[in-house]
Amino acid sequence: MAILEIILEKIFIKKIHSISLFNFFLIVFLGAMSLIGDEGVWFKLQPCFTGLGVGFFIGFQLYRGKSLFLDMIPDDKKKNMPDFLLPMMEKHVGVLFATYGLFMAYVALKLTTAQWIFYKTIGFYIVFAVFMAAQFFLIRYKIKKLVRKGL
Repeated sequence: MAILEIILEKIFIKKIHSISLFNFFLIVFLGAMSLIGDEGVWFKLQPCFTGLGVGFFIGFQLYRGKSLFLDMIPDDKKKNMPDFLLPMMEKHVGVLFATYGLFMAYVALKLTTAQWIFYKTIGFYIVFAVFMAAQFFLIRYKIKKLVRKGL
């Protein structure tokens, strides 16, 4: 799947993100450790390391005053957005990934492989859908608040 992700990024975006490369090499490294040590937990820890890595990378970029989201949005779309929107969402996405990474460490160490597969695949999509719904309502609330203040 990581190879497919890299190929699709190259085809559609014409660029391979460093996070995708990090994830690919992490999978290869942890997979090799699992095979050499005959212990599958190393491979199962990949979502933990990826989640923590993405979460902390987003946080570090925000700390430096840079934005991954802002770089992905075309300039003509940026002018219609409130200033608070992207930094707020980016911070929340970073927290989501870091938290889910910690949760996946628990899943890898304490739950069954079948449960790990669920949380690695469909479980993440369910959590992300709930997260996006919450973000939608939060953004809507904040924009209504701005409108009431006349900003």
